[in-house]
Parts: sequence; C-alpha cells; structure tokens
Amino acid sequence: MASGAGSNFEALVLAGRTGSLQAEVVQLIVNNPGCGAQQRAQRLAINCSLLDHRQHPSREALDAAIVAQLEGQDIDLVVMAGWMRIVTPVLIDAYAGRLINIHPSLLPSFKGLDAVVQALRAGVTLAGCSVHLVSEAVDAGEILMQAAVPVLPGDDPTSLSARIQRQEHQLLPAAVALMGERLALQG
Repeated sequence: MASGAGSNFEALVLAGRTGSLQAEVVQLIVNNPGCGAQQRAQRLAINCSLLDHRQHPSREALDAAIVAQLEGQDIDLVVMAGWMRIVTPVLIDAYAGRLINIHPSLLPSFKGLDAVVQALRAGVTLAGCSVHLVSEAVDAGEILMQAAVPVLPGDDPTSLSARIQRQEHQLLPAAVALMGERLALQG
C-alpha cells in the first residue's frame, strides 16, 4: 500500500526479483490517482488498484474496500510502504500480526506526520527509520527493525529525509524477510 512516490514499493519489488528477498509483491493499492507509486507499478508490471480515500465516506469504509480487494489472493503480509492514511481495526484485524508499516523515525520518538521535521526541531543528533507491526495506536505497534541515520550540521528536512529513505530501502525488505520467518514458524 502506498500513497506517494513509491520508492519503498519499488525497493521491495526489486529485492524480490533479484533474489535478495524470498518474496513476491503481487498487488499494490494506492489511494492517490496518478501518484508515483501507481506509475512505478505500471513500469514494473505489478497489478495496481486505486482506492481513492476521497471516494469513501469513512476510514472504515476505505479499509473494508482494501480488505475486499485483497480477499481471494494468497497474501501472507500487507506492507504499508508510504501509506499516508491512518488505518482502522477493519484492516488491522483482517491482517492481525501480518500488517507492517515503515516510518521515518526511530520509534517510539516522532510518531505521526512530519517525523523528520519533528526530529530536526527537537535537535536530535540521531534520526532514522523503523518498521513496525500496525496497531490501533498510530506508530505504536511492536518494532521489528530500525536503522539509525546521523543528523548532520546543516541538515534540513530534504537532506535528512533523503538519507533516511536510503536506509528505508534496505530496512523494509529485511523486515519483510523477518516477518516471513516469523510467519513460517507460526505455521
């Protein structure tokens, strides 16, 4: 699931195609018409569905549409890779323990929107990214993996975000692999 440029989505697809990740991305859901993720899906020949949140009367209705879109497919894990919408128990419960999110901070610090700006305003010397299980509380689920990124003198949201994103592209496939191992053990 993605809302924006889709670079994390592409990182997952490429990791699967190169064999560095023993997984396959079979479906992308986007909520913004014409977003970069949708364009990447077309270029990468991945099935992409648009579920525009503006066409749904509530978050629950959107999440029900997502669940309906995924039903009938052999999906082991749902990845929120830049999904800029708060999800509800409708989706969380449908994929309990199998719904993960990537967030551009070292959680539990700087939850929610503008995490990089929050980190810079706080004056931290270390930022980064986290992959976590999704829970009802925003960015509060079990942390699966993290990567740290130093905050350099003169950093602004753009420069720091770029370095964090490079780490995200490595961290997200690793976290998907970890979840694959967990799910295999659960049988």
